[in-house]
Amino acid sequence: MYDYFLGGSHNFAADRAAADRVLEIFPETGVAAQTNRHFLRRAVRYAAEQGVRQFLDIGAGLPTQGTVHEVVQTVAPEARVVYVDYDEVAVSYAGQLLAGVPGTAVVQGDLRRPDELLAHPDVRATLDLDRPVAVLLLAVLHFVPDDDDPWAAIARLRDATVPGSHLVLSHLTLDGIPPELAERGQAVYRNSTAPLVPRTHAETLRFFAGYDLVEPGLVETTRWRPDDEAKAVDSHGYAGVGVVSRPAADNRRITAACGTA
Repeated sequence: MYDYFLGGSHNFAADRAAADRVLEIFPETGVAAQTNRHFLRRAVRYAAEQGVRQFLDIGAGLPTQGTVHEVVQTVAPEARVVYVDYDEVAVSYAGQLLAGVPGTAVVQGDLRRPDELLAHPDVRATLDLDRPVAVLLLAVLHFVPDDDDPWAAIARLRDATVPGSHLVLSHLTLDGIPPELAERGQAVYRNSTAPLVPRTHAETLRFFAGYDLVEPGLVETTRWRPDDEAKAVDSHGYAGVGVVSRPAADNRRITAACGTA
């Protein structure tokens, strides 16, 4: 569906049908998807300019316009990118599309099982966790329900990365959306492989426990360091970048103080 919203061709009839139902309710969804993609490009370019050379893109889906490796390798050709997705079909297709692309790997993994993900042999072969890594979670956490405690999963990923590592995150919100429209939009996803779990600004900010937020903080997606590509539209999302600046033990104390796992 996301690829379809972006105007891509890597999607199926069922994806297009469901996406069209969403567009009937929220006609601006395609623009919001483009806005999220623009944020990804700005944020990963920022991380690369800060010296990060390793990127772990979790919930990557199908490689589409302006992929992570295409963006970061314009700054650092030696940069390495691991694309992770839960869906077997997406992983298989992405593997075919990226076969032979230097500095990239595609693995099947589950955000809810961060230790298994980090121990995957292709992750270990591509990334050195003793050096800074940018963990990318673009428009994925709103498919993980509260019962699965995504905050604990992010905390584990944070503790597994060294100071200088980044968290690049965007998240759907329905703050300000009339309740009846919100319910209709969420109903479309109830028949998909993952429910839709939009979160408030405060709930999204909790994911950055133990990180130092980069200015301008957690803001509407279009307001995070806009460039000529960014447009002043309603993105229905929040976005931010955080940096690990403390050892893992210190981060765990901060997380406990914030009331997260």
